[in-house]
Amino acid sequence: MHAGRQYSLLHTLFWTSKYILIFAIWSTIVVLLYSTLEIKWIGIPWLPIALVGTAIAFYLGFKNNSAYDRLWEARKIWGGIVNSSRTLGVMARDFVTNEYANERLSQTELQKIHRRLIYRHIAWLYALTFQLREPKPWEHNNKKSAKNRMSFDTDPKPERYDYLKQFISTEDFAYISSKTNRAVQLLSLQSKDLKELKSKGLIDNFRHMEMKGLIEKLYALQGKCERIKNYPFPRQYASVNVFFVWLFSFLLPFAMVHEFSQTGGCFIWLTVPLCVVVSWVFHTMEVIGDFSENPFEGLFNDVPMTSLSRTIEIDLREMLDETDLPVPIKPVTKFKILL
Repeated sequence: MHAGRQYSLLHTLFWTSKYILIFAIWSTIVVLLYSTLEIKWIGIPWLPIALVGTAIAFYLGFKNNSAYDRLWEARKIWGGIVNSSRTLGVMARDFVTNEYANERLSQTELQKIHRRLIYRHIAWLYALTFQLREPKPWEHNNKKSAKNRMSFDTDPKPERYDYLKQFISTEDFAYISSKTNRAVQLLSLQSKDLKELKSKGLIDNFRHMEMKGLIEKLYALQGKCERIKNYPFPRQYASVNVFFVWLFSFLLPFAMVHEFSQTGGCFIWLTVPLCVVVSWVFHTMEVIGDFSENPFEGLFNDVPMTSLSRTIEIDLREMLDETDLPVPIKPVTKFKILL
């Protein structure tokens, strides 16, 4: 997620410089063919190109709205994770007590249980983050994207899960490492732990039911994230949109050169800058939608899951009155990308 006030114009131009060059070269070729080689028949009337451009603009709007909905839904889901995590921290600290215990525990022993439950939840946050950043075939997996993931430290690698060892026991880590969905199993371990605490009377029936309901809510939130991650923006809409934008950019110079040739003189060369501007606008809109439809791929426009997980971690550990806390995640690179 870009954490600055806005993308700079220079950054945007640099980001799309390859395509600007392509549009400039193509429109220059068309002008040379028309004016220098006198191939006049390639000029076409403006009206059909205008109709095509209008249709594509509506289609672009539909795609970008749909892509933004996916991105914003993902952010709302993580907002729910933030709120539910804080609630779980308070419940773990205040619901596990000696009030109904079969055998009373010391305050130190109770604090160990509080810490175990809260730390296991922190491990769930990071496990979910790592899982959601595992690449899918429809996401951006070219060399440039892979390089960006490495610079952001969001690239998927098996050893990344070793980060969870500081939050859970060796037995828990070995257990979840043998499973496919580690985050699901961490919540399962939480449920199992709560059941054992209830059997010892450290949680009464009502409090146990409340905490189990919160585990259920966390499962639902994880499932919503996985739905966005595992079900792509429909490929028929995404693919056709790309074809249409490139078709429009290909035909545009033929209509522009025809229009400017009627003014005479050197005005025909205005075809080049105007074609570049119009094509750049359409193409940039398409690319923005393309990168917004996958909010969990570890790139520029993602939901900042690492930052949110760190924020939750700090909040939960402060509930345990810890003082040796990690620092909040800062934006990276000169473009202020928050991950």
